[in-house]
Amino acid sequence: MRRRKAKKHAILPDPKFNEVLVTKFVNNLMMHGKKSTAFKIFYDAIDILEDKKAEDENALDIWKKALTNITPAVEVKSRRVGGATYQIPSPVRDGRKQSLAMSWLIGFSRKRNEKTMAQRLAFEILAASKEEGSAYKKKEDMHRMAEANKAFSHFRF
Repeated sequence: MRRRKAKKHAILPDPKFNEVLVTKFVNNLMMHGKKSTAFKIFYDAIDILEDKKAEDENALDIWKKALTNITPAVEVKSRRVGGATYQIPSPVRDGRKQSLAMSWLIGFSRKRNEKTMAQRLAFEILAASKEEGSAYKKKEDMHRMAEANKAFSHFRF
């Protein structure tokens, strides 16, 4: 165990929208330390959303709605009890909720078939905001699994 709790790093807001959440997302999107490339991909995806959206919505609001739509409330954790392994549903911490949602959105965007990463990300965000797409399905599967294993919740530590 650690001696003391790890310090939280202060994350600076992004230059365009002045949002800390955007910077966290871009940090997850970044590969090999190329932050400027990750920002370019994200901003291009937001521009694509601007073209595709309805006239009354803001592209950043669509992205935030997509993140809230794929944010899980419960997850299952494996716990070994007397030789058997049980999938135990447990609530998700706030920081982990955000982290899971971002990583699912980025991961499933990378697996899409559009030409550029910005297009993949934009269309996955659009799908998640409409409560469809792979990232939303992942959240639904996690909730379904937690519901199915509710009988084992008394094993929670």
